[in-house]
Amino acid sequence: MLQHPDFLVVGAGLTGATLARLLADAGHRVVVVERRDRIAGNLHDSVHESGIRIHDHGPHYFRTSSAWIWDFVNRFASFHPFEARIKSLVDGEHVSWPLGRAYIERRIGAWQPPPRTHGARDFEEAALSLMPAPVYETFVKPYNEKQWGVPAHSLSADLCKRFDVREDNDDRLTPKATFQGVPRQGYAAMLQAMLSGIPVLMNQHFRAASDWLAPKRLTFFTGPIDEYFDYCDGRLLYRAQRRAHRWLPDTDLHQPCVQVNNPLHEAGPHIRTIEWKHLMPEAYRQRITGTVLTTETPYTPDDPAEYEYPFPDAANQALYRRYRERADAVPNVVFCGRLGEYRYLDMDQAIGRAQTIANRVLEGREAA
Repeated sequence: MLQHPDFLVVGAGLTGATLARLLADAGHRVVVVERRDRIAGNLHDSVHESGIRIHDHGPHYFRTSSAWIWDFVNRFASFHPFEARIKSLVDGEHVSWPLGRAYIERRIGAWQPPPRTHGARDFEEAALSLMPAPVYETFVKPYNEKQWGVPAHSLSADLCKRFDVREDNDDRLTPKATFQGVPRQGYAAMLQAMLSGIPVLMNQHFRAASDWLAPKRLTFFTGPIDEYFDYCDGRLLYRAQRRAHRWLPDTDLHQPCVQVNNPLHEAGPHIRTIEWKHLMPEAYRQRITGTVLTTETPYTPDDPAEYEYPFPDAANQALYRRYRERADAVPNVVFCGRLGEYRYLDMDQAIGRAQTIANRVLEGREAA
């Protein structure tokens, strides 16, 4: 019987699946509803006819320094080791990203980074406190203007928190992360295992589900917070990527790493090119002929099912705070996840945040 579970989880993405699993493991009756006809949200992946696995919403590199989070995901998937390396293609050269001091000094000469600017007014000011202007103008400004579709100076300074300049020659994307890998059978299979034994209703809108399921305790809403309130204060802005796939049957590997950024405007409207074969274990990769390339071109979606990136500017943060005030006044509903909290979350951050929320609920502090 599905009616009146202890908890209703809206959304079968990573946050929703983690919450559902933790609450079910604690002995509670949980039902998950999902608007799409599949689980895994933006972690969903599929297999190309060549046998190469493609991440349908862009490449996902799992990394964490939390032993608990690593043990948790390994309950549901076998991971093969993978440490992402990213290049930017500029003037015909593949340059490691994040940039290293050696490249900067080769390009512009001796350079000493200025003290970090506290209270930078915008993205451009914050970025220029981290790197020389020629580097910013080549690698960072055009990339982010293509990604977000607005002038760089209109973006939030907080966006720069994800940037750094390397003092050594380590070209790994996240060298400090203790555990790094990719699920051997994909993320969709991992989330399928995570939700094993928990009822998941597909093609189900949250309004209708709330009416007839009526959970005894709480609803966890991982969808867009503005949609929950019928956009009464206006729409929050999101960005997403249009992805074009190209099969090269006679090419083993086309580019030097899984992700090559294409920051310059003259490269075209796309911001990066993904070669999925790099994500595969070496032994399996050698058995596959050809390769698949995917270019990603940003756009502004209208359909909530297509949302990928909350928009990093002051106006949307102010609008989110208005919706947050409304959300805080709604009894028995917890708004969470990237869309519910309108913030970018890496995979380990989403799991960690879900764990915190679940623990609060299980400890009786339901105003999570």
